Amino acid sequence: MAPPLEGIRVVDLTRALAGPYCTMMLGDAGADVIKIEIPGTGDETRTWGPPFINGESAYFLSYNRNKRSITLNLKSDGGREILWRLLAEADVLVENFSPGTMDRLGFGYEAVAGRVPSIIYCSISGFGQTGPSAHRAAYDQILQGEGGLMSVTGEPDGVPIKVGVPIVDIVAGIFAAFAVVTALYARASTGMGQYIDTSLLDGQIAILGNQAGRYFATGEPPRASGNHHPQIAPYGLIATADGYANIAVANEEIWRRFCTALELETLLQDARFASNPDRVAHRDALIAAIEARTRQIKTADLLERLSAARVPCGAIHNLAEVFADPQVAHLRLVQTIHHRTVGALRLTGVPFRLSQTPAAVRLPPPTLGEHTTQVLIELGYSMPEIQRLREQGAI
Repeated sequence: MAPPLEGIRVVDLTRALAGPYCTMMLGDAGADVIKIEIPGTGDETRTWGPPFINGESAYFLSYNRNKRSITLNLKSDGGREILWRLLAEADVLVENFSPGTMDRLGFGYEAVAGRVPSIIYCSISGFGQTGPSAHRAAYDQILQGEGGLMSVTGEPDGVPIKVGVPIVDIVAGIFAAFAVVTALYARASTGMGQYIDTSLLDGQIAILGNQAGRYFATGEPPRASGNHHPQIAPYGLIATADGYANIAVANEEIWRRFCTALELETLLQDARFASNPDRVAHRDALIAAIEARTRQIKTADLLERLSAARVPCGAIHNLAEVFADPQVAHLRLVQTIHHRTVGALRLTGVPFRLSQTPAAVRLPPPTLGEHTTQVLIELGYSMPEIQRLREQGAI
């Protein structure tokens, strides 16, 4: 059966990560994503490495599947004409230039909507299109810092720590993709396109969640709490005889099962640990009492014992262990696809499953300009015209 966004064409004027993550998600859902890249250089992440696989950046390969790449020089008349032809047939435009850049190029929202009123036009920026910080350039770690994430990550008395993946970029891309699909759904009933303004700052603030709630409730900025949940105890990393494990004792019933499984029934009688708020207030003493026991038990034995007692728990896996996990394989979260220069390329899979209109990894990440000729022919250009455009530096 056809994927859910089959028939939707996306003009992708993004690079780096937040925008490409958005358009990758749309491509996974079946949209025809035309990635526009600068002739000769392309998306800047094509140079981000090592590692490289046969000259292709592993970073770029990770975020650009299910797209077709064409090269366009938008400062040339020929390049701009090609973009207008693409937009005439497009449903969505996604861009992540600095605010004002698209207007200067002649492709701002008002100009595009004037010609294509049904267009869904999504702008992803660092700090939004307007306001005192709109002009600032931004990358993931800048927003991890300025958006508060690094202040609540790491050890209580340690240096600020970033998350180990570019989470702000990824979240911004996810929110942008959700906004695009929401706008497409609205267009189906109204016939109207619209403008989407989202940013890395928007997404970062949105995911502060309970940490923002703590601040709003107390007026005190939360501090980092290491590998322990700031509002639940015990919930986090505990030491074992040969390593570490994660536990999540999220309610009183689990707390009783946890203590029984580890022969720590005395903790059930300790007034310091009578309720979750009590356990949070006395977390240091609680963890010390728990680890006095768990440091006597090997990780595998501990996990087996807790699992048998229906206590949520888990190992600390490196990525080799993650991708050897039978459950990861069962969910098809690793996909292999043929790439023209890399050969067999492994990628992470689509993180959801639709029973009737499944998304899929259909196309490998494109080489620079791989589909330029193909797309221009689809737009009605002849081979002599394409050759002239090459000679003029338009593509």
